[in-house]
Amino acid sequence: MCGIIGYTGSRKAKKILLDGLASLEYRGYDSAGIALCDADGALRTIKCGGRVSELASKANAIDFDANRGIGHTRWATHGGPTEANAHPHASKRCVIVHNGIIDNCLELRDELSAQGYTFVSDTDTEAAAHLIDREYAALGDPAKALYSAARYLCGSYAIAVIFPERSGEIWAIRRDNPLIAATSADGAFLASDIPALLAHTRMIYRPKENEVICITEAGITKHNTDGTVEAIVPEETELGVTAADKDGYDHFMLKEIHEQPDAIRRAASHRINSDMLPDFSTDGISEEFWHSFDSISIIACGSATHAGLVGRYVIEKLAGVPVTVNTASEYRYDPPAILGKTLALAISQSGETADTLAGLRLAKSQGHPTAAIINAVGSAIAREADCVIYTGAGPEIAVATTKGYATQVAVLCMMGIKLGVARGTLAADEAARLCRSLSRDIPAYVSEIIGRRDEIRKLAVAVKDADDLYFIGRGPDCPAATECSLKLKEISYVHSEAYAAGELKHGTLSLVEEGTPVVALANDSRYFDKMAGNIREVRARGGYVTLICTDDFPHPTEYGDSIFVLPKTEPLFSPLVSVAACQILSYEIALLRGCDVDHPRNLAKSVTVE
Repeated sequence: MCGIIGYTGSRKAKKILLDGLASLEYRGYDSAGIALCDADGALRTIKCGGRVSELASKANAIDFDANRGIGHTRWATHGGPTEANAHPHASKRCVIVHNGIIDNCLELRDELSAQGYTFVSDTDTEAAAHLIDREYAALGDPAKALYSAARYLCGSYAIAVIFPERSGEIWAIRRDNPLIAATSADGAFLASDIPALLAHTRMIYRPKENEVICITEAGITKHNTDGTVEAIVPEETELGVTAADKDGYDHFMLKEIHEQPDAIRRAASHRINSDMLPDFSTDGISEEFWHSFDSISIIACGSATHAGLVGRYVIEKLAGVPVTVNTASEYRYDPPAILGKTLALAISQSGETADTLAGLRLAKSQGHPTAAIINAVGSAIAREADCVIYTGAGPEIAVATTKGYATQVAVLCMMGIKLGVARGTLAADEAARLCRSLSRDIPAYVSEIIGRRDEIRKLAVAVKDADDLYFIGRGPDCPAATECSLKLKEISYVHSEAYAAGELKHGTLSLVEEGTPVVALANDSRYFDKMAGNIREVRARGGYVTLICTDDFPHPTEYGDSIFVLPKTEPLFSPLVSVAACQILSYEIALLRGCDVDHPRNLAKSVTVE
């Protein structure tokens, strides 16, 4: 959840660290800090409770810089967002930053306190700092100390360590949390994610689980448990420096909304052959794969779960393959009963989501074949799944996902088409029509909707002061409503719920009163009559209805207090279109309410803790 940056080399570290933390704030932003260490081992730590901009003001007022340092921007888990709890945390012989959760921190605190260590924070990280210090004092070698400390640490972590007496070195180890090392002509770097590095280099290395590495100005070395040392040759990432820029947009979220049409197009067309039929061979997936399971169990969190709900709808409709969609935090402890051979399909934008990773591991331990839909190349889930389908969304910086969700849906839709063809439930000409719709029509429709932002802003003005808002729909609009509702909650802090429209009369209608805003999604003509009836029920009780419908919905002015008309879309893929409209609606409501769109309170981008 937190952001880590480290640098050692010939340049001054302070600005590199502060700029890196600013680019990592989507990972956590309630407190921040840096530690600078000069060639003589003099150490200066600067921290604050608050945003990186506050840290920068404080750090720049201090006349101290060095060529080596580590930094951290935090999403609080143990202890509040205070200066004392901000990282880095120091012990007698080391200073560390940490992303993750140390599950046995209370036991370690008691043990280390009894051994004379003093704690000044409420964090689990300080226990890790003192533990590493203890092992280093006993063993006298950084690599041995980190491997030894790892034997005592329960939980997940990415840790970067400076031993001040070890000139020019920064050490690191990771377990179940992301960490990247990189090199340039004037030094080496550590970071939680690539955006922090793109301004300096594209040469990166992803350390393996429980692998100790050291960075110096000369490069990266891997230190093995047997004492041997290997020089690491980084690989070049395809991402360019502009991938982490707003590119003239007011917010990353707005930029990423605008990137959706191309992202959807790439995710689909990359998997369509010259006959306009689905083809996953470029993902390394054989034809036999599509006949190798009887059902699919999707494991996901948040928006990835909502993408999975769309995927279930499409796959079951086109291929007749049973699909369950499981919240990963529940699956990992209580996986559902299965029948036949089940494919465990993990979905995660970051590929590091802790609960999803744990669910994948549980499925593997039970002998299930596994697959993953991932954006981040080389991430933990990508490395551990039997096969991987990359969405190709590119860096997504805003905490609230947009193009990440859209590309997951696009890939799942392509899987549904492929399964239908492979299993004989979908004719080739129909499959080709669907492939054309997904790769050509849908991106064009999403682009059209983005261009109608002024219309959507008017819808937002009408409901911006609401305390509660409800999304309703039927058929494919049901899973779409769940993601629309989440977007609104995430960035505008308006309480929102999503319901199958027919469920309103089973309890929720009691909450509708004069002026209660209800967004009704109506994009499948099979359900128009029933949706009309549900909308009447809402309006009869004084509810204010925003109708988002296709242009063939009959007499929309009789049902909507405000109306936004979508292009007529293949119903299976309509969630991509309606959700794009609601992303902009949520964005505009958040702006009108004065919310921080890219950094919603209490949230972080990559959820690497349980």
